[in-house]
Amino acid sequence: MQITSNHAGGISTIAFIVAVIVSMAYYQFSYLPEVNSKPVVSEEILNPAQTTSVSILEGSALPSQTENYEPKEITANLGETNKVIWTNEDTTAHTVTTDTGYNDPTSGEFDSMATIGLILPQQTYEFVFTEAGEYPYHCEPHPWMTGKVTVERGRF
Repeated sequence: MQITSNHAGGISTIAFIVAVIVSMAYYQFSYLPEVNSKPVVSEEILNPAQTTSVSILEGSALPSQTENYEPKEITANLGETNKVIWTNEDTTAHTVTTDTGYNDPTSGEFDSMATIGLILPQQTYEFVFTEAGEYPYHCEPHPWMTGKVTVERGRF
């Protein structure tokens, strides 16, 4: 009985194992950090000197109430007033929910339900916009409540 050795099979197995290790290392140390990285945004945009305020008016839960977000449309400037704070002055809980599915690269989803849930009476919801654009929104339980944030470039 004669035993023959097959070096090609062993070399193929070793080559396969090396390829898997290299692929896993690339995925973990190069691909994942790149995909999960947030863009670099200036400190002035992340923490603007001033904020923009919006009130959710008392009685906004009623469909007959035409004034609900006050002001209904606002304009903010990047690096100056791009942090928006909604204050619920109503006795009913509300939301601020994007109409377009906007997901800010730094701040995340523009939706109070995704971060704090319902905005309870006398509570606030804050969102920092880091990109110029138009962002229409509504209240999820009360869809007649609508508003819009327009963010302009400002000096940055």
